Amino acid sequence: MLDVACKKTVKAGGMVRGARMGAIDFHCSGAMRGKSAVQAIHSAMTQLFVRWLVLALGVTLATKLVPGISCSDGPTLFVVVVLLSFFNAILKPLLMLFTLPFILLTMGLGIILINALLFFWAGNLVDGFYVASLWSAVGGALVVSVTNLIVSMLIRTPRKPPPPPKRDDVIDI
Repeated sequence: MLDVACKKTVKAGGMVRGARMGAIDFHCSGAMRGKSAVQAIHSAMTQLFVRWLVLALGVTLATKLVPGISCSDGPTLFVVVVLLSFFNAILKPLLMLFTLPFILLTMGLGIILINALLFFWAGNLVDGFYVASLWSAVGGALVVSVTNLIVSMLIRTPRKPPPPPKRDDVIDI
């Protein structure tokens, strides 16, 4: 997630590292340390662009591998990628919330059906992008998911372990 602004807390009482009473103390997350807000936004835009490219690659592979899925041209592919991104950001969490008992009952296979449903809706809404049936949508959703998984594993940078917690000499009661 994007953490553009540092959190600002007001210390209402006592001394805070030599500061006066009521001083403002800024805390930045580890992702923001040493970066300006412009760099953080640029990084978030780069991440969004990479996600769109991976999704476009997945949809393109789905059109080549799955019978019943076709895309007419590049601008149509762009519209499909933007629409699927919107569906994944807005509709998918709502659908997962409402179908949570079904997802738990099927041990997660319900998520594939949700992805297929979103893929099928994109095929119905965008002219030039054709999804023949729900089974074609299931195949397309699986191809896009596997593509996303493989590319994410390839471009992932290893995370540093969190630093050990600092020992405070303050006793909380």
